[in-house]
Amino acid sequence: MPLRPTHSRGKRPPGRTRLVALGHEFAKFGTVGGLGIFVNLGVFNVCRGATGLPVVRCSVIATVVAIAFNYLGLRYFTYRDRDKSHRSREIALFAVFSVIGLVIENGVLYVATYGFGWDGPLLGNLFKFLGIGTATLFRFWSYRAWVFRALPGRGARHGSRHGDPSNSTSNPAAYQPETTAPPP
Repeated sequence: MPLRPTHSRGKRPPGRTRLVALGHEFAKFGTVGGLGIFVNLGVFNVCRGATGLPVVRCSVIATVVAIAFNYLGLRYFTYRDRDKSHRSREIALFAVFSVIGLVIENGVLYVATYGFGWDGPLLGNLFKFLGIGTATLFRFWSYRAWVFRALPGRGARHGSRHGDPSNSTSNPAAYQPETTAPPP
């Protein structure tokens, strides 16, 4: 049985390096998102308890507050090393993808509350939380792929092709999200 070559502890195979980098990115995204969940649920419950607004309206208000909180956390913590040269574009894309996430998140709550009649504080929080989780999967993909893009040359650290001039961030037609696997 032939022995497989081993890698030194200092060097990782390219696939493993990408996976570790993605894990670190997801952990940072999760930290911001976890805090955002507390903000979201906190505002949701305060709004429900302090106002006579319908449950989904309170949820939308809470989601908007959490979106603003999350943008600051993502821009200045999770993706602080990403391209900052197109801030207007970044904010516009963040808003578009956040609104789609808002619809996903609050759609789950809406269907549970008005479609099935599952209302009340416990069920409201449960379906709010399930909506947040569903929308988070979409947000993670869209924010990392389209909003907070890697700087040219920095992508090599993550094993992506962003350092390749043919895939320059100044040429949107050539841009491929980091989720695109490199050619074999």
